[in-house]
Amino acid sequence: MCVLVVDDHSTYRAMTGWFLQKLGLSHELVEDGRSALVAIARRRFDLVISDCQMPFMDGYTMARAIRLHERALGRGRVPIIAVTGNLVHDDPQRCRNAGMDAWLLKPLAFEQLREVLVRWLPGPPHVQRPLLSATLSAAWPTRISLTEMFGSAQVVNQILGSLLVEAREDSAALAHARMTLNASLMAERLHRLVGSLAFLGAADLELRGSRLIGEVRAHGVVLNKPQLEAFQRDLAAYLAYLSTL
Repeated sequence: MCVLVVDDHSTYRAMTGWFLQKLGLSHELVEDGRSALVAIARRRFDLVISDCQMPFMDGYTMARAIRLHERALGRGRVPIIAVTGNLVHDDPQRCRNAGMDAWLLKPLAFEQLREVLVRWLPGPPHVQRPLLSATLSAAWPTRISLTEMFGSAQVVNQILGSLLVEAREDSAALAHARMTLNASLMAERLHRLVGSLAFLGAADLELRGSRLIGEVRAHGVVLNKPQLEAFQRDLAAYLAYLSTL
């Protein structure tokens, strides 16, 4: 059996791939809906796990295209599992309307993924002893809590290193978008940052980032400048904290 993982956040892709590897499942990782359609045209998958909000082609458009492809070729229906970190724009009904079969909230923990695979794959996967906690703390993480969650100090180092590099790049892009009043770039990078913040349990920053995405899309950068500046100041403090772990 083989699982296709679709997510524009490279750390989420890698983490989901690591989970699947622990479960003994073959998998392929792609970064957006268009790449997913190319992969599906090339081979059959037993399950698709996809982020909802992605650049170029989002999860909803991808799911509709997959269902059209299946009907055109007379193929069976591949289960599509939606994963989102944004409760503002994504909900179960919207996922169902697009042709998705189930809906999960980021951050996706090991036990959640195992239960989804048992439910939707033809046969239950071989599962080693669960390595991860089923839930994440709402408080800022500690080195001990991260090691307990991911089961390995080496994995924690890899995740933190990747997240910090991406988050700092996104933060620099936010500053540029704020100065140039580029609402599209601002919303795109906020979305990526919300994914990183959800992954490590920064609930307050995650919620503020999700709300700012909607506000920037609706009203632009200028009207949200004070909130954006405050968000970036608090984000910088959080990233500085993570760098000490």
